[in-house]
Amino acid sequence: MKPARFLYAAPETVDEVLDLLNAHGDEAKLLAGGQSLMPLMNMRLARPAVVIDLNRVRALDGVDEADGALRFGAMVRQRTAEKHALVRGALPMLPQALAWVGHTQVRTRGTIGGSLVHADPAAELPAVAALHEATFVLRKKSSERVLAAADFFITYLTTAIAPTELLTEIRIPALPAGTGTSVLEVSRRHGDFAMAGAAGGVKLDGDGRCADARLAFFGVGPTPVRIDDAEALLRGRSLDDATLRELARLVSARVEPDSDIHADADYRRHLAGVLAKRVVAAAANHGTEAAA
Repeated sequence: MKPARFLYAAPETVDEVLDLLNAHGDEAKLLAGGQSLMPLMNMRLARPAVVIDLNRVRALDGVDEADGALRFGAMVRQRTAEKHALVRGALPMLPQALAWVGHTQVRTRGTIGGSLVHADPAAELPAVAALHEATFVLRKKSSERVLAAADFFITYLTTAIAPTELLTEIRIPALPAGTGTSVLEVSRRHGDFAMAGAAGGVKLDGDGRCADARLAFFGVGPTPVRIDDAEALLRGRSLDDATLRELARLVSARVEPDSDIHADADYRRHLAGVLAKRVVAAAANHGTEAAA
C-alpha cells in the first residue's frame, strides 16, 4: 500500500522544527527512524498532512554526562547507544535492553527518542526509563518543560507531549554504584515485541542481602509498570528461593495485563512472576561480578 498524500519538510535546526509544529500542530508527524510511522502511513492508519523529518537536525544527536545522569539527544540511534563506551560503563541496563530490540538493522535506524515517544507498552526502553526515573525535556516555540517518566507515559501509545512540542533530550540518572542490572523478556521470536518483560536493578549489602531493588515490567499494562510492594519486599532480605517465590506471587497478583492474539492475560501474569524471579537473580549476580 501507499500512504495518503502529504507535505514533506526537512528542517536543520530545532527552531525550524518548532516553527513547523507551531504552524501545523496535530496535522504534523515527526519522522525519526521511521519503523513505526512509515508502516502506519502505508496502511493509512496515520494520515498526517505534513511529515517533518528530524534526521538533519544535528542538535538532537549526541550523548554526554552531567550531574550524575547521561543525556541523550532524541535522535541518538539505538545502535549508537548500545555500543557507546560511556553508556556501557554508566548505564549498563540500556545496552542490555537494546539487545532485545528488533535486530541490528532495526537498531541502526531506530532512535532512543522515537521508541520512547511511540510508547509501546511492550517495548523495552520505556521500562528502562521508568526504572531509572528518567526525565524528558520537551520544547515548544515559547517554552520548555521537564517531565518525569511517571508523568510522561499516559497509556497505550500515548505520552504527555503536546502537538506543538518536541522531545529534545532524555536524561537518565545512573543507578547507585554496585547495582547489578538485567533485562529479560519472553517473545515468540527474538526481535518480536515481548509478551512480557522485566528490567531489574539490585544492590547487595556486605552480608549479601538486598540493600535496594528496582523493578519495571513491560507488556503487562498500558504503560511501564513499577510495583512498589515488590521492590519493598526484597529490601533487607536474602534473595533465596523462598523470597523469590514470594516475589513472583506478588508480581503476578499485581499486574493487570490484557489478552490479545499473542497471549492471554493469565499467561502474561504468570510470565511476569517468572521473569521477576529471574531478573532479580540475574541482576544480583551481575552486581556481584561487577564488584569482584
